[in-house]
Amino acid sequence: MEIEPSSFFNLKHYEYGEAYFGSHKGMRYRLAREPLENVVFVKAEERKPATLMATVWPEPYSYAATDKALMTSKTFEISDEGFAEAIKWINDQYETRIDMWSL
Repeated sequence: MEIEPSSFFNLKHYEYGEAYFGSHKGMRYRLAREPLENVVFVKAEERKPATLMATVWPEPYSYAATDKALMTSKTFEISDEGFAEAIKWINDQYETRIDMWSL
């Protein structure tokens, strides 16, 4: 694995409504709770359904400045397993589309 899980916020941190952004050898990525909202003080049974969304896109631009057509996203369950799957998916995107990141 190229990008280690320790590089990301811990799973609980995503409840604050903050996305994690990173880059790796030409690939930018984002991991966030969707919908992106602070639910720390909302009781678990009162929270609306949510997922973890992983997104990758080619450098050089930020998430906000990149054409959405260049982005690829996938959603995962908000759990330890979903968190691990999202990180694996981001790494897999790097490896399977390596030509895209080295342009």
